Amino acid sequence: MTAQAEAGKGSLWEVFAVSLRLGLTSFGGPIAHLGYFREEYVNRRKWLDEASYADLVALCQFIPGPASSQVGISIGMMRAGLLGGVASWLGFTLPSALALLIFAYVIRNYDVTQAGWLHGLMIVSVAVVAQAVWGMARSFIPDRARGSIALVTTIIVLVVPSAFSQLIVIAAAALFGRFYFRRSEDTQTPDHRSYLSKRIAIISWVIFFALLIGLPLLRHQFPATWLAMFDSFFRVGSLVFGGGHVVLPMLQAEVVPMGWVTDTQFLAGYGAAQAVPGPLFTFSAYLGTIMNGWLGALIAVIAMFLPSYLLVAGTLPLWGAIRRRPHFQAALKGIHAAVVGILIAALFHPVWTSTIHTVYDFCLALAAFGLLMLWKLPPWIIVLVSAAGGALISWLQAF
Repeated sequence: MTAQAEAGKGSLWEVFAVSLRLGLTSFGGPIAHLGYFREEYVNRRKWLDEASYADLVALCQFIPGPASSQVGISIGMMRAGLLGGVASWLGFTLPSALALLIFAYVIRNYDVTQAGWLHGLMIVSVAVVAQAVWGMARSFIPDRARGSIALVTTIIVLVVPSAFSQLIVIAAAALFGRFYFRRSEDTQTPDHRSYLSKRIAIISWVIFFALLIGLPLLRHQFPATWLAMFDSFFRVGSLVFGGGHVVLPMLQAEVVPMGWVTDTQFLAGYGAAQAVPGPLFTFSAYLGTIMNGWLGALIAVIAMFLPSYLLVAGTLPLWGAIRRRPHFQAALKGIHAAVVGILIAALFHPVWTSTIHTVYDFCLALAAFGLLMLWKLPPWIIVLVSAAGGALISWLQAF
């Protein structure tokens, strides 16, 4: 049974129910999510075939945003139209967003800033980001040229720490890659079947760029907190290449300098986000709650994921033509190398500088990294171990 035959035959409730179960059980990050999706949608339910699924994964690696969420949105659109994409996103996102919202209320309403377990959660971020750097470097830096891009990016982002500098180096890396990697063209790939009209694609792109360009202008003219939040989260959601962990430095550059969230609150929430299933981008629900309660969480989550929805709807009908253009693939190689550099910079600051203060902190971070890399334990176990380790360190230091 092909994806073409199955497209458009599902109900919104069916799409929501299946994605909700995935949202409750999909631990392990975006790569693991794609494995869960393949088992559920390709092998078990046969909503699409293997080739169509591989094509969707390629598409969602090409555009910015959370790849696993975008694959889910794409499958929802193929199954039940534009609203099917909404239903798929809602089901996959809701469990972790609610869990992090509740955790944020605990942080807001109780003075736990000196709690040892909270510092343990912050230490989780060191291990998780280090693992992400290691894995992404192996995938995206196979040669000296891309290694040099990553190195220069790291230095620039550390010396000029701002969201704007990150955007500049990503754009420069794309331009460099566009010309430098042209000679290493990828092999041709099969045509991608379109499930949405080109008219929908054009409308989606118009809305996307209207918001990306217009929101900063509106924010300048009307200095409302909710508008500033929507602009910040929408911009980050529009420009994050390379996976969920890359969102860390970009979000930190948006919310911490503004005074919306402290470094301690930021890293504690990022650590807690490792313990819940579903997309890492629901970290935005935690930040929004810290900033402005449940309404802030709603604004942050919608703004964070809206670019992904618009980009999928805008790219899916055009993907067959886009992916065969070697210069797009070449630019993406430069972008991915720059993303690794941004993540290396984030590993040093704010993650390391805000978290590792004593030899005990370093030992706990090293142990967490070893459990992730050597023992391949799931992240939620690492979170529990680190929280307990942080509490133990605090107790020992009290004597």
